[in-house]
Amino acid sequence: MSTTTKSGARKQPWIMNAFAMTAPGHLAPGLWRHPSQEKQTLDHWVQLAKTLETAKFHGIFFADVLGIYDVYKGNGPALQSGAQVPHLDIALLISALAHATSHISFGITTSTSYDHPYALARKFSTLDHITNGRIGWNIVTSYLESAAKSYGLEKIVEHDERYAIADELLEVFYKLVEGSWEDSAVEANKSNGVYTLPAKVHPINHAGKYFKCQGPNLVDPSPQRTPFLLQAGASKAGKTFAATHAEAMFLPGLVPEKVRDIVDSMKAQLVEVGRSKDSIKFIAGIFIVVDETDEKAQAKFDDLLQYADLEGTACLFGGWTGTDLSQFSDDEDFSFKGPPAIQSMISAWTATVPGTQGLKWTKRRVLQELAVSGAHGRAVGSAKTVADILQNWVDEANVDGFNISYATTPGTFVDLIKYLWPELRARGVLQEEYAGTTMRENYLQDDKGPRVRPDHPALKYRNQME
Repeated sequence: MSTTTKSGARKQPWIMNAFAMTAPGHLAPGLWRHPSQEKQTLDHWVQLAKTLETAKFHGIFFADVLGIYDVYKGNGPALQSGAQVPHLDIALLISALAHATSHISFGITTSTSYDHPYALARKFSTLDHITNGRIGWNIVTSYLESAAKSYGLEKIVEHDERYAIADELLEVFYKLVEGSWEDSAVEANKSNGVYTLPAKVHPINHAGKYFKCQGPNLVDPSPQRTPFLLQAGASKAGKTFAATHAEAMFLPGLVPEKVRDIVDSMKAQLVEVGRSKDSIKFIAGIFIVVDETDEKAQAKFDDLLQYADLEGTACLFGGWTGTDLSQFSDDEDFSFKGPPAIQSMISAWTATVPGTQGLKWTKRRVLQELAVSGAHGRAVGSAKTVADILQNWVDEANVDGFNISYATTPGTFVDLIKYLWPELRARGVLQEEYAGTTMRENYLQDDKGPRVRPDHPALKYRNQME
């Protein structure tokens, strides 16, 4: 089912992702203490995947980091508050989630800074096989200094060079997963004893600035070959990388107008690199608290805030921005001076959050606004109120859907399904059935199959090798 925008144009159902992390706290440090938060066992994640699939969520997007948030007062506050640590390797859990479901997709975050493309090709080809094509790769270059030092570097690689490394890594990755095996290479012929035809498996012999790889891939072609590719960088280098490689893009931002600027510029860049302006799905990050009435939803949000750990929030902010808030006095008013990242957020809050105009923006006040929802948009209210907010995001930011973060699991998502989903279904913006069997088909919602689209750079490596 499709719906319409203000202009009358037909739109596909909104993409709905659950934004999760296999850690005590994702964007809401301290909420692991809430009475409704279950222990995050394997069964917990399996049951959540099944619940979300029944509600026709497109996927679960698992965030990941490779170090501890130690900019703010060292390791202590992050460890004490459970701010994204301890943190399990989600790739090792995916097989169980996939086995318990049949349609929902799984986007996992993997860094290009600390893995070799040969290992990544094997990993994602394996995951694509065992999920029957329901796997996506959120490509990150990693931003924590603590991760770089734990992987043996003296310091983190400079920002734009990280993207240069990522660009070459993807080239090698494409050669392996798209070019090294032909579709008909595996015969598994019991009568003549031939499993794979050697002439249809090719070395790639890549020798570049950052990587050397003979190949071929250790795994035969999977349903998608290349996993569905997601990216979240909004810097100049990040946007250039996304325009080249991404099929979906996660967009942080507190107000639709700012997010719209990113969407518009990305569509222009896509055309510049020879891709369709519609070849990327844009997905906005948002946090939702919903109940029967606005008053009940606000009371629920206030209850969540009681469990928020502001020290843990300061840890996350330090990692995101490189700013150590312990260096500032407790009564300093950030609305008049302070880091640009804080200034930008304060401007967004005072423009959109009721009751924040005229406040003194102290360190504690800034952290209270970031607590629970992080640097994403927020929708608190009845089903109608929240649905109207989401519709405004779609209309004003021109996004294709939402990456919905949580305070507690499964509580946040159970509330969405109970209160919000009937309203969204009545408005015709939710998918009624999955569009296909693979992540690429379900997110792009076209009839072009599970493989990368003709304007994607991965495809040229398969054509060259066959």
